[in-house]
Amino acid sequence: MKHIKLLLITAPSGSGKTSLIKRLLEEYPQFSFSTSATTRQMRPGEVSEKDYYYLSETEFDQKVKENAFLEWEEVYQGTKYGTLKSEIDRINGLQKIPILDIDVMGAMRVKKMLHDELLSIYIMPPNLEALESRLRKRNTETEEKIQIRLNKAKCELKFADLFDLKVINDDFEVAYHDFLGKIITHFPKLRN
Repeated sequence: MKHIKLLLITAPSGSGKTSLIKRLLEEYPQFSFSTSATTRQMRPGEVSEKDYYYLSETEFDQKVKENAFLEWEEVYQGTKYGTLKSEIDRINGLQKIPILDIDVMGAMRVKKMLHDELLSIYIMPPNLEALESRLRKRNTETEEKIQIRLNKAKCELKFADLFDLKVINDDFEVAYHDFLGKIITHFPKLRN
């Protein structure tokens, strides 16, 4: 796999990383989103091979055996996510900078493997109450799943200082400009 600088974004679920990434992609075509694979069910409005590669448990396990993943994790019990090496190769072939949007534990593994070849940014919620409110507003999770995500977030927040940069997403516009400023500092070709 040909290595170029990667942008790795991680955060607890509900921190707003996906919204920040979507805006960055709209404004900076030099980046390309690395679509992850998952065993979870598609949510309303999601598009296969754009939002995720939706795989059965058997298909996912076969790709693990084939060493097709840069990283993978059973993020929630019975639900696996992974970064396909073929996605990084696809983006490299386009001469673009891959953006990896992955869970905290998967991000830690990628950071150990590619530490000199990536910029890692941890998106933080302003507090757990705001995170809970965002998860509830999504209206996509059961109460049990919301509690699981909140408990996981409490553990994941302990890893924030291990990443290159942090952005607190309280006010989206403020957070986006902080996020963008930090990225432009590390990718000088993006400056106008």
